[in-house]
Amino acid sequence: MQPIVLAYIGVGLMIGLAGIGSAYGVTITGNASVGAMKKNPDKFGNYMVLSALPGSQGLYGFLGYFLISGYLNMDMSWLAAAGVFGAGLALGFVSLFSAIRQGQVCANGIAGIGAGYDLFGKTLILAVFPELYAIVAVAATFLIGQSL
Repeated sequence: MQPIVLAYIGVGLMIGLAGIGSAYGVTITGNASVGAMKKNPDKFGNYMVLSALPGSQGLYGFLGYFLISGYLNMDMSWLAAAGVFGAGLALGFVSLFSAIRQGQVCANGIAGIGAGYDLFGKTLILAVFPELYAIVAVAATFLIGQSL
């Protein structure tokens, strides 16, 4: 096996796991939105914004590829390939869990809004916390790329 293969496995995991997490997260929030619309259909705009938030982690996985794509070449060393693999694994798993957990936070906010409570702004603030770790993982991917 060539080092580039290990690097591309890392890239695949980065994009794939981040995308899976976002798909789960937006499904969780979408389901909550459908339930909340039965009680309070006038708040669809709030539901839509909160439902879209977990989708950002999938974009972070895609961004991670662009941050390290310039270092992917046939002559890369095993150490560089291991760095790309590690960055991919880290960003992929952090984004996976961050998106799912953010979806759960947003789903609870959506349920509260559907029940008539004014929780949109507070839910947005609380939803930032799981996302912060995905942003940190993107920053780590950038730093790993700079060290290659």
